[in-house]
Amino acid sequence: MSQASSGIRRRQLVQGTLAGAAATSLGVPALSWAQADAIRVGHLTPRTGFLGPLGEFAVQAMDMAVAEINAAGGVMGRKLDLLKEDSVNPQTASTKAERMIERDKVAFIIGEISSASALTISQVAERTKTLFINTGANSDELRGKGCKKFMFHIESQNSMYVKTCGRSLMAQGLVKGRKWFSLTADYAFGHDLLKVAKRFMSANGGDFAADKLVPTDTTDFSPLLLEIRNAKPDLVVSNLAGNQITNFLKQYSEFGLAFPVAGFGFDTALAWGAGKGSFLGTWPVVWHHLIDTPATKKFVADFTARYKRPPENQAWGDYNAIKLVAQAMAEIKSTDSARIVEHFEKGAKFPLMKTREGYFRKSDHQMMHEMYTVRALPVAQIKNDWDIFSSSAPVPAANESLEVIASTAEENECKMA
Repeated sequence: MSQASSGIRRRQLVQGTLAGAAATSLGVPALSWAQADAIRVGHLTPRTGFLGPLGEFAVQAMDMAVAEINAAGGVMGRKLDLLKEDSVNPQTASTKAERMIERDKVAFIIGEISSASALTISQVAERTKTLFINTGANSDELRGKGCKKFMFHIESQNSMYVKTCGRSLMAQGLVKGRKWFSLTADYAFGHDLLKVAKRFMSANGGDFAADKLVPTDTTDFSPLLLEIRNAKPDLVVSNLAGNQITNFLKQYSEFGLAFPVAGFGFDTALAWGAGKGSFLGTWPVVWHHLIDTPATKKFVADFTARYKRPPENQAWGDYNAIKLVAQAMAEIKSTDSARIVEHFEKGAKFPLMKTREGYFRKSDHQMMHEMYTVRALPVAQIKNDWDIFSSSAPVPAANESLEVIASTAEENECKMA
């Protein structure tokens, strides 16, 4: 069977034949909603705080995906019942994950953006042997020393972001022999990202003029902008997160600094928040709304019709996470987490709205898939509030393994329990 035919068949499983597939094979009628218990899905993600704007996209995408799955017949004749909570912080995320599993009896948990919160959720998931799909936390540590048997990552790791953007920066002559001034979010994600960025610079002949830790509640960047002006770096690098990025870009533009800007942590909603004229530089992204594939175009059209704005990459992650779990349950005819883990580890492939299917790498449960580098458009070329950047071709290239941008075993050792 061709890859295209295989992809169509899998999509049909999720979209059309889920209701009653298992029953039909046994020669009994398909279950109706009234006869079958719903499959409960837990969704935890920040809906307040500096990551809240991203969490809002995640919630909207999950609502849309669950509605689509249920409208198409559900999974094995059972509808999905979505339970949603604001993860707030690591301690609260852990408490809510435990309650969802122990009291609400969710079959699995999807979500999160904070690496620190994802770690605490993964600990609960591991103890209870419940599947957890991380949709927004980037830390390599979660795929390294913090890796877990029941945790999988559709979101790319920091190494993938740095190596993707790094290719563009090297092509622009901004790495070898250059000095970077970096600003780093002062929590688990930022610390991990800075470590990966320094490793990349060391391997490629660059250095840091300075690196500054920035508290996540910082709103005034003027003292740091003065330091940047005095340091005269070859490149200003953002290892910031959430609305830190939006605030920094707006103030950087207002200061009128001319040093090139790039970032290793990025969400397109933050570029939109900065807006035309303030968004600038080179950034890596796991997905964006301008990708020229039929699946992306349909997702963007459907999301925009429903929410009056295009989806961004966090919406992509949560939407695809629930879709691929539904596909897996249909393929193995089970909601059992251990069986889904086994299915993932055997190399199951999933359509991800890109030019190639993705799969979870067995060694660390990281999704292997294409990424992109986007560059801010000049103001004169911007036609609306959303299409404010141009995109590279998929990274890695079609003739390369998807794993060339991921961390190596030496860089990020994972030992599954």
